[in-house]
Amino acid sequence: MKFQEIQRMAKSMGINPYRMKKTDLVKFIQREENNIDCYGTERVAHCEERECLWRSDCLSLNGNTKAN
Repeated sequence: MKFQEIQRMAKSMGINPYRMKKTDLVKFIQREENNIDCYGTERVAHCEERECLWRSDCLSLNGNTKAN
């Protein structure tokens, strides 16, 4: 997902994305949605959240092509 799309999503949730890095913004959104703020962490190696909006991005951040 492009950063501009994430910023729009954040704004629609009432989050001010000003000066936030992509990783921090995604984690903030995850917390706001009452999800684990795991984006960009090594948790992806054991992630079972197949329907996660951030999954493909997260996998590529960690150099994985697929998780277990």
